[in-house]
Amino acid sequence: MEKFILLIDTVTAWVGKAFAWCIMVMAVGIGYEVFVRYIMRDPTSWAFDISYMMFGALFMMAGAYTLSRDGHVRGDVLYRLWKPKAQAIIEFVLYFLFFFPGVIALIIAGWDYAGESWSYNSGRGEVSVMSPANVPIFQFKSIIPIAGFLLFIQGIAQVCRCILCIRTGEWPPHLEDVEEMELAMQHAHVYDLDDQGDQGSQGNQDGKGNMT
Repeated sequence: MEKFILLIDTVTAWVGKAFAWCIMVMAVGIGYEVFVRYIMRDPTSWAFDISYMMFGALFMMAGAYTLSRDGHVRGDVLYRLWKPKAQAIIEFVLYFLFFFPGVIALIIAGWDYAGESWSYNSGRGEVSVMSPANVPIFQFKSIIPIAGFLLFIQGIAQVCRCILCIRTGEWPPHLEDVEEMELAMQHAHVYDLDDQGDQGSQGNQDGKGNMT
């Protein structure tokens, strides 16, 4: 079961990190638009479309990755006070009551939505009616059912985590990413304070280990 969890976590992490490059595409597109609009006085007709398409793709495809890192917003006023086993039982029930029905509905609706978009223009695909550049959007609508499927399999991995926690009383570890610099500095500061406290305690002991 742990190997299955690791496999799903690895797949969703790879997908999430791959689509993280959408940020760079979006930044380059917006930067180019600002330059040509205000410096060259020749705005593009496609930069806005690229920006919201890249953001939408990133938002959808990073959902499973965020779930694998337990990074979604949680109302944990009471949750944090419970023991891991109680947390796992509650999560196990909620996954089947709310998560899986919602994700299955997303997959079904997204599949129909994407299929309809692909069928526009005699099978040539839908283009944006809001864009003067007539940017094709059918391929981006296909992301919806794919993102739903990734959420579904990651949800299965999370249920497996709940089962392991119910058995052992401890949550299985999550894969870790590179820590943000701000958090790393905070942790380093805490460790320094702990070291100073330990040194101070040792300084108050005599040679026999007794406190003076």
